[in-house]
This record gives sequence, C-alpha cells and structure tokens, in this order.
Amino acid sequence: MLCLLSFHTKLTSPVNFLAPYCENTTYNPNSATGSIYRTNLNFVLDTLSSNASRTDTNGFYNFSTGNDPSNTVYGLFLCRGDLSADVCKECVANASTRVFQECPNQTAAIVWYDECLLRFSDQTIFSKVDSRVVVAMYNTQNVTESNWYNFVLLLGNLLYNAADQAANQTWGKKFAVQQANFSAFQTLYALTQCTPDISVDDCKACLESAIRTNLTLCCAIRVGGRVIFPSCNIRYELYGFYNSAFPAPPPMTNLHSFTGAPPPSSTKGKGRRPPRAVFPIAVPLIGVAVVLFIMALVFLKRRLRKSRVAMAPETSDGVAEILTAESLQYSLTEIQIATNNFSVDNKIGEGGFGRVYKGVLGNGQEVAVKRLSRSSVQGAEEFKNEIVVVAKLQHRNLVRLLGFCLEGEEKILIYEFVANKSLDYFLFDPENKRSLNWSRRYNIIGGIAKGLLYLHEDSRLRIVHRDLKVSNILLDGNMSPKIADFGMAKICGVDQYEGNTNRIAGTVGYMAPEYTRWGQFSLKSDVFSFGVVILEIVTGKKSSDFHQSRDSEDLLSYAWNHWRRGQTLALLDSSIGDSYARNEVIQCIQVGLLCVEEDASKRPTMASVVCMLNPGSVSLPTPHRPAVFRSNGSESRVDELKVDQSNSQIISAPSSVNDASITELIEPLFGTFCIVILF
Repeated sequence: MLCLLSFHTKLTSPVNFLAPYCENTTYNPNSATGSIYRTNLNFVLDTLSSNASRTDTNGFYNFSTGNDPSNTVYGLFLCRGDLSADVCKECVANASTRVFQECPNQTAAIVWYDECLLRFSDQTIFSKVDSRVVVAMYNTQNVTESNWYNFVLLLGNLLYNAADQAANQTWGKKFAVQQANFSAFQTLYALTQCTPDISVDDCKACLESAIRTNLTLCCAIRVGGRVIFPSCNIRYELYGFYNSAFPAPPPMTNLHSFTGAPPPSSTKGKGRRPPRAVFPIAVPLIGVAVVLFIMALVFLKRRLRKSRVAMAPETSDGVAEILTAESLQYSLTEIQIATNNFSVDNKIGEGGFGRVYKGVLGNGQEVAVKRLSRSSVQGAEEFKNEIVVVAKLQHRNLVRLLGFCLEGEEKILIYEFVANKSLDYFLFDPENKRSLNWSRRYNIIGGIAKGLLYLHEDSRLRIVHRDLKVSNILLDGNMSPKIADFGMAKICGVDQYEGNTNRIAGTVGYMAPEYTRWGQFSLKSDVFSFGVVILEIVTGKKSSDFHQSRDSEDLLSYAWNHWRRGQTLALLDSSIGDSYARNEVIQCIQVGLLCVEEDASKRPTMASVVCMLNPGSVSLPTPHRPAVFRSNGSESRVDELKVDQSNSQIISAPSSVNDASITELIEPLFGTFCIVILF
C-alpha cells in the first residue's frame, strides 16, 4: 500500500480530532433537492448536538428526518463509553462543525475524534454493521524484539476478552476495558466499543475483524495502536488512556481466552478482578486457535524482516510504513482447490496474459482467478504493480482485487467474480449487443467516466491507467461498468500530472499520440483512451477493425467526418433501433471527440467530462479534428519504440477483508494513522 503523509497541527479544542471520511457522492446545495437535503442535514446535526448532553442516551443517539428518500438524512453519534456527558456534548458539537469543513457537500461522511464519532448518510445506517472504512493508527515506537512474542499474545488475550465483554453488554453500552501486567513496570491497557444499536453477533464480528486487522495488518509490534470502523473500535496502550472511574459492567463468564489460560492479573481499577476463562470446555478450540495464531505470528515476524511487496515508499521524515498486502496472499493449494485444479470446465476467459478461471473460495465466495502464463507480457513487475495499484483503490466502478498468489513461477490474481464478463463480449457480438440498449450504454459511459475521475483525482493519488479499452471494462449483474487490469498503471505524485517512459505498452487504437510517439503519458492519455471507448460504445464498431484495411479511415476520422457533415446520429449502432435519446447520443459523440483531440492540453479533464455527461450541463466546446493514426494507409507511429499490442482482457480488481485502499496517512500528536477504504 502507498501511504501519503500530511501533518496536523495541535488544536486548542478540548477534544482531539483524528480523521475524516467523505463519500464520493455529493449534492448541490443550490439545487432544489440539494437545498432540502442540506436543511435536513442541519436539522439532524442540531438534534444530535442537543441530545449529546443527555445522560440517558449512554453516549449514543441516532436520528433521521426527510419526507422522501431523495432528501432523507440519517445521523448518529457515539461517545467513548468512559466519558462524561459534558465531554460527549463538547465532542459532538465540535464534530457537527468539523464535518462541514472536511466534507462540504458530501451525501455521507464520518468524523472521528478521540472522544466520539459523528456520522450522517443519505442511506440508513441504523442497526447495520459497517466495516467498509477503517482507520488504523499506531504509535511509532516498537516493542523490543525480546518482548515481542509475549506482548502480542497478551494483547490478543486482552482484546478478545474485552470484545466479548463489550458485545454482551446488557446495561446500555457496548463498551469494555481490560488491563494486565506486561512487565514489572508496565501495564497494558485495552478498550473495545461498538455502537449499541447493532446486535451481539454483529458487534462481536466487527470487533474480531478489528482485532485481526490490528494483529495482522498494522500494529502488532507497536507499543500502542487502534483500529476504528464506523460500527466499532479497539485501542491499546502501555499507559492508562481511559477513565477508570466509569461504572464497571457486571462480572462476565465464559470469556474468550486467547492462550487457553486465565488472563494476567489486573493491577488497577476499583479492586475488580479480571474475569477468568472457562478453561475445561474451551481447551480443544483454544488449542487449535493458539497453534494457528503462533503460526501466523511466526509468519508475520519473518515477513517483517524480508523485503516485501513495495507498497510504501520512504516518507519525508524517514518513517516507513509496515502496512502491506500480505493479508491478500493465498497459497497455490487454496487456488487449486477453488478452481478444481484449473479445470477446463472452470475456464471463463483467455488472452495474451493467460487464462481466467471461475473459482469458489472456502467461504463459498465466487471469484475470478487470473493465472498469468509464463510467456505473458505481464511480467513480475507488472504483476506486482497491479497488486500495488489496486490495493489502494476502492470505487464502485473499479473491480475489486481479493487476493493474489506468487509461488515459484506462478503469478495469480484473485478478483471478485463479475457475472457479465467484459464489455467487448456484448458490444462486438452481433447477438449479444442487442442487450445493450441506449440507456445501458449511456450508463456504462457515465460509470467509466466516474471510475476514471476517481483514479485521477478522488482517490487522492494520481493514477494513469494506460490501458483503458472496452475489453478492460467488466459488467456486473446490473450491467454497471467496472474498470479492470491495472498491470500498466502508473502512480504520479500528488502534484504530478505526467511522466515519460521508453517502453510503450498498451493497445493499438487506444493509445494517445504523444504516448506512442514520445513515450509521454499523463492523465490526458487516459482521457484520449476514454474518448475512443465512448465512440466504440456509441457506434458498436471496433477501433481495431478500421486498421485491418490499409485504405480505410480510422474510427476517429470516421466519427469526425460524420460530425462535421452534420450526420452525427448516423454513427449510432443500428442494433439500438429507434429507442434512444437524441440529445444524449449527440452529447456522448461530442464528448468523445473532445477527448481524442490531438493536442493533449485541449482535452478536457475527467472532472469536466463527468460534468459534460450530466443532463442539462452547460454548452459543450466545439471539437477539433482528432488525432490521426493512419495517413495514406500507413501507421503514424515511431518504430523504434517497443509497443506491446496484446489485447489483454478479463476479470476484475481490488479488495478483501483486509485489503486496503489507503486514502490518506496522517501523523497526529501521538503516532501515525491511515484511513483505509474496504469493500
């Protein structure tokens, strides 16, 4: 994973701000619907603030308002279980103001403080566990290597015991703390909490996911850390960070003992002894758990000493992050079982990269397994690059990476299974294309645009895909598009918009002229490819088909000539028939031609493209003659540049329970944390 550093200065507020999360969707406060939504949002936040000081809420309150789904707002706050109503009120009041600073016009957002969280959404969030977003924080100081093993075992014990306590609370708060001696001079403190509106099972599952994330992904060897989901959170430190005077929960029995033995004695609190596990019943299961956990610890410890997938560059202050994609790694045996040993019956696709198989993981999840051939143009570097890139990205119009396998000469990527294959399977087949009516094509164009906008701007990384084409657009069960295949993608710096390469890799017909001629790629290179994709979707014609005849014009010239002759609608795929929106067709063709301008500086940004594709957008600029790939029947590309013309395609792209899309890494007052988006 790539983590981007920024810094926050110390605030004078009595509460401590940690992190924001802003949804990608926004509303326009100047529109009628947006204005109503904003009014309802203000009312929800005011209501939350006014109820934060009530002692009977136990630090949690939710509220919604709205007269129809388009303007309904759902909101809630959760204060840390050991804090007073006054502190809760102060935190919620700060959060109600801060959320507008961080997420001005988002339809959903979360702000986390040390003392509370505040959340709102245009979708119901009540009584629903949510683990899509996680904030992982840790102290920059490591536990000494000689104490590391005992520390992690003790930490797991405390966190699991506290998780059981919190999940089973019956007195109004799903909140618990644990503490135990780590050494003669040090005490380890742990805290767990869920929103009280979720069920016992959901709370326990959420906390266990947080603990696994803590122990295996980010923080196991740190002297302090926390993992925060919208529905639950955990924290531990080698100092007393919570208020030990809050009312103690009733004694618990049958707690999860991580080692099969009672937890260490507590040294603090009101004379309350820590609960003990019911040992005789739990021994068999605990024995298995201990063996598996120790194996995981040994694996993790060895991995920490090895060179690993290059996810995080050196930061400006010398802090190198240990967050990696190791939690995504599957063994070759697991993949062989999932695909029936790569059975021919399971094969669902094949290209220059190798084959794609449908598989079923041990948990019953259907996946697409991309097995690269030894002669694949995607080598070890591209393979690693695809993992690095997609592990950072989360968006509804990007396919999700669930894992990978790298054993010996095997290079395998495991993706979500996308039911309807790739766009070219429908678009260029005489029978299948009939299922792509104009409404679906228009929605597909819009979805691809939003996915590219996320890559270029909204992910807070600047990523150039470099191989956008219809065969790399997958369609889910609702025929919604998902951009796939990030093997050629390039990550630019925050303020970097372009780069150069002496190795050109891509697909003929989709590559921008400045890229094929001089090896110069940029965000505008993707814009060019997107323009070609738009024209293919509208016309139903392959760009490559125009290159088969040396005397024919290319797709761009074909579209341009119809445009300037006023015959725009004649470009529309005849299989669509008469059921289409004339203005939308003309709009898409015009946007497509604007995207394929020869001068990259004249092409619109993806933010402008998304705006242009919205109904009722402002008047579009007039396009100019596009880049020409052929002149007098010959290709106008530089021969000495090595070009990979393989038309690789198929299935999917990023995330599992722990795979992460790091959107931001910040160094707060006591340590380091990163926001991770999960699907």
